[in-house]
Amino acid sequence: MSVTETDAAIDTSGATGASGPESGTGAPGYRARRTLPLRVEAVRQLRRRRTLFMGGALAVLPFVLIAAFAIGGSPSSRGGGGGRITLMDTATASAANFAATSLFVSAGFLLVIPVALFCGDTVASEASWSSLRYLLAAPVPRARLLWSKLVVALGFSLAAMVLLPLVALAAGAVAYGWGPLQLPTGGALDASTAISRLALAVAFVFVSQLVTAGLAFWLSTRTDAPLGAVGGAVGLTIVGNVLDAVTALGSWRAFLPAHWQFAWADALQPELEWGGMVKGASVSVAYALILFALAFRGFSRKDVVS
Repeated sequence: MSVTETDAAIDTSGATGASGPESGTGAPGYRARRTLPLRVEAVRQLRRRRTLFMGGALAVLPFVLIAAFAIGGSPSSRGGGGGRITLMDTATASAANFAATSLFVSAGFLLVIPVALFCGDTVASEASWSSLRYLLAAPVPRARLLWSKLVVALGFSLAAMVLLPLVALAAGAVAYGWGPLQLPTGGALDASTAISRLALAVAFVFVSQLVTAGLAFWLSTRTDAPLGAVGGAVGLTIVGNVLDAVTALGSWRAFLPAHWQFAWADALQPELEWGGMVKGASVSVAYALILFALAFRGFSRKDVVS
């Protein structure tokens, strides 16, 4: 088949809302589950500049904090908490404290960006490059394409959240030494317990960001502009944070994912408290499942012409 004939076939399939070869599952050796393997998609995403840039930015942050503490002095000696006791007051006590502080300063907004970027850019970028219809004509079933891209995007989002505390632990061990996690309210957790609690905190931060992931992924299936999907997800996340600050909403704030974004701090207590994290995870997962379902349902009926 010539290039002209191939393009014509693809254009016709796009106009009807389904790629022609996508439905031709009778070809010898064709297996839908073997199309667009996760390994292939992961390598494609890993080689992109935005992935490398985001990884570099997260890896540099702990060193920026160390430099800031070296220039400005210990947070506790300067009364950095503004009269309140926070993780920042014990940031330089040990590597575990420094990792917890790095997570504290980044969980509210900085870690939202890689999640929105990886999940919001993944489908919309293919559309902006006019390669989405060619992927579907490969043939890659639509559900398979979305599933592969979503799993890889979530994997990179989790990697970004793990990278930050890991680099902070290594840099903190060199700068402040290895030792127990000193709790701002008094007491300490031994190093092994502190590491497990930090791992739990990172896991909760990831689950709490599933709402942003779902929102970005849904927008990515609705637009051909990656910046629109990423910016829309970040913007609506900020709106959620603003609404959570409106105390007049009372108990309604408990239905906002932003209301529970720092519930992971309950893991850094002498006695582990699950209440806030369970409620926050339930709210986030519920919203995320709805948004992911909307993305799959909408994309299955969408005319793919780009």
